[in-house]
Amino acid sequence: MIERYVLGLEEVDKTQVALVGGKGAHLGELSRIEGVRVPDGFCVTTDAFRRILAEAPSIDDRLDRLSRLNPDDREVIRTLSAEIRGTLEGIAIPVDLAAAITRSLARDGEQAAYAVRSSATAEDLPTASFAGQQETYLNVVGPASILQHVSRCWASLFTERAVTYRLRSGFGHRKVQMAVVVQQMVFPQAAGILFTADPVTSNRKVASVEASFGLGEALVSGLVNADMYKVRDGEVVAKAVATKRLAIHAAPAGGTQEEAIDPERQEQPALTDAQVVRLAQLGRRIEAHFGHPQDIEWCLVDDGFQIVQSRPITTLFPIPAVDDQENHLYISVGHQQMMTDPMKPLGLSFWQMTTPRPMFEAGGRLFVDVVRDLGLPTSRTRLVEGFGKADPLIGDALHSILERGDFIPSLPDDGRRAAPAGGATPIETDPAIVTDLIGRNQESIAALKRDIRTKAGSALLDFILADIQELRRILFDPRSHQVLMSAMEATWWLNEKLEAWLGEKNAADPLTQSVPHNVTSEMGLALLDVADVIRPHSEVVGFLQHVEDEGFLEELPTLAGGPEARNAIKTFLDMYGMRCVGEIDITRPRWSERPTTLLPVLLGNIKNFEPGAGAQRFEQGRQEARAKEQELLERLRALPEGEQKAEEVKRKIDRVRTFIGYREYPKYGMVSRYFVYKQALLEEAGRLVQAHVLSEKEDIFYLRFDELHEVVRTSRVDYQLISQRKDAFRSYQALTPPRVFTSDGEVIAGAYRRDGVPTGALVGLPVSAGTVEGRARVILDMAEANVEPGDILVTAYTDPSWSPLFLAIAGLVTEVGGVMTHGAVIAREYGLPAVVGVEHATRLIRDGQRIRVHGTDGYVEILP
Repeated sequence: MIERYVLGLEEVDKTQVALVGGKGAHLGELSRIEGVRVPDGFCVTTDAFRRILAEAPSIDDRLDRLSRLNPDDREVIRTLSAEIRGTLEGIAIPVDLAAAITRSLARDGEQAAYAVRSSATAEDLPTASFAGQQETYLNVVGPASILQHVSRCWASLFTERAVTYRLRSGFGHRKVQMAVVVQQMVFPQAAGILFTADPVTSNRKVASVEASFGLGEALVSGLVNADMYKVRDGEVVAKAVATKRLAIHAAPAGGTQEEAIDPERQEQPALTDAQVVRLAQLGRRIEAHFGHPQDIEWCLVDDGFQIVQSRPITTLFPIPAVDDQENHLYISVGHQQMMTDPMKPLGLSFWQMTTPRPMFEAGGRLFVDVVRDLGLPTSRTRLVEGFGKADPLIGDALHSILERGDFIPSLPDDGRRAAPAGGATPIETDPAIVTDLIGRNQESIAALKRDIRTKAGSALLDFILADIQELRRILFDPRSHQVLMSAMEATWWLNEKLEAWLGEKNAADPLTQSVPHNVTSEMGLALLDVADVIRPHSEVVGFLQHVEDEGFLEELPTLAGGPEARNAIKTFLDMYGMRCVGEIDITRPRWSERPTTLLPVLLGNIKNFEPGAGAQRFEQGRQEARAKEQELLERLRALPEGEQKAEEVKRKIDRVRTFIGYREYPKYGMVSRYFVYKQALLEEAGRLVQAHVLSEKEDIFYLRFDELHEVVRTSRVDYQLISQRKDAFRSYQALTPPRVFTSDGEVIAGAYRRDGVPTGALVGLPVSAGTVEGRARVILDMAEANVEPGDILVTAYTDPSWSPLFLAIAGLVTEVGGVMTHGAVIAREYGLPAVVGVEHATRLIRDGQRIRVHGTDGYVEILP
């Protein structure tokens, strides 16, 4: 292969990232767009970089050592990266390579001024921005200085910052190569940044321009405040002109220097409105060419714009793909399901097949479009009020966009009356209704397990597709819905009336402790029972403390007490082993598949609880709820019309305690069914691996259900599609899904509208009454949970799989959640003060800090 050390920008396009790096490929592609001016220049290719690396074999050992480091090993990273940089900068550039570079300077004259800029192969990619990780040198003059700065750019691949970023992002050091862009220097009157999507709201229809006098380095480095402009539909819709006291200009002897701006110019805009609009139009042309919103660096030279860089904006959350030009308003499904992580394609398609309402995909998450619901008078109020109670951040966002009046179309009433939330006819407060619903669900799952055993190939996929209709029938049984809504309505009624009559907030919370038929809280108590079996056997406890392999259950029978321990764990897994974190995604590893996940909680139970704690905790909760009920009824009887009020409240309490436990069962039934499907599909995947159709069984997770059906039918698979889906899934993991956003990409942020919160407190939604003070344990992975009695759990979200941990904590704070989401329901059942929906809680609260959780009023104080 002939090595190419230098390429003119006119020879480069976006396909040549491996040869000229991300920046070089983008600049070459930019120069091909009609109407876009890019300063002349050339690229010193990655072939040249590899040639230089070959001159220093000692770097290999240091790269091996770097790749084994943790991103937090700062001192070692600093030392090793400095050694590599020193080595690279000390290598004399071979004569033929130096000649190739200096020959390219002749076109503009060797003594012309140039910008010398790094261009790494893992830079400016659609899914990851390495912006600012390497170096740029401006106003470099003369061949010797150019060569010296090219060497510095090569070395900048190994700055401490760049090395740490790659370690955190999972990019191998050897996989990243460095090219260098050398461009003719431009001396602008003004320069800055153009985002073709609003970086604050993510609105794709709003361009954002930042501008300052002189070179753009003053703005990029944070030396000056920039003028800010917003452009929409060819018009400046917002403008803020800053006071600009300094500018960076080229220095006569090379390099740059700061210069003071004359006082009379400091508050003048760097651009006219007409120039801003023209720049935004240029940005739209560049965006259309690359097919993705861009972060563009520009210079104004003689009333013409030159583009010196354009990279994709990687922080934007994708917009669901739809075929129309209508307005859509999307609400996150994950925030309702306590699962805001991305889902794999098979998981997405199973959830979409399960739900009755169309769902839209973006960034590996699912969303529902509520634009029609908000447009119709009959559904608008119910939707806004419903979310106002369940998730005020979503409710406030919906209220905000309605108030704007510029996005939601007003639709004529279609004449249909909204059905009562609890169903057409009220149901009796009868425990037999719940036991009947649970019994029918269990019978149906037993039939599924029996019948699926005989199915394989296409017949298995057909069988699952048909059985999903049975799952839907059970999930959306009107009787089941009546039970759920009756419990919620009775809860809301109690909270409203008891606050009005007795001045007591969230009075229903303590009344829901230790209710019957709550399969999720029963699961936590059952794990306490497992701890009781294991606790007397010290050899088993010691063994479990050092388990690393998922096959540990098969090793237990060799230990004293091991058979009993194994049976207890197996019995628990038979009942609850289909559960896991993020369980709505069928592809997630279940506890039965990865039982080590449970060991931290199980060992914590063995250490922190006495024998019989499960039964004792349940009975204690039942007695506390009973005592609270008696206290409330006595206080009510002392009021005017007290007997009547007490009778009404007693009926509602009975209704809540009869029905609220069932709130957790439908999801349990669904994930039970999902696990049966998953086990059968993985068996089928095993056959496809044996037939050399698939590389590994888990490849099926990156196919949608209909695609998997076709693979099973034809024994052919698109490996490239699976590879692309794996890359996409990895990129989605870095994204944070919005609660509410529009089809323009605009994130509609809600806020808590509440007075009386102490200054500095973190505001959230009160979901379980009481106040508790304790040590914050910030835990993002339940498998790494290590809590002591009295600790307060702070995490992103809790689905049912987290509930066994609730027994060991004193309070709960989450970033995501609502009044009736799983963490809230279980917190009330266990009597834990809890505040959910506290935005950025896991970043604002440090692990080990003392905090006070106000579960009645909905805020968290960080204590000194």
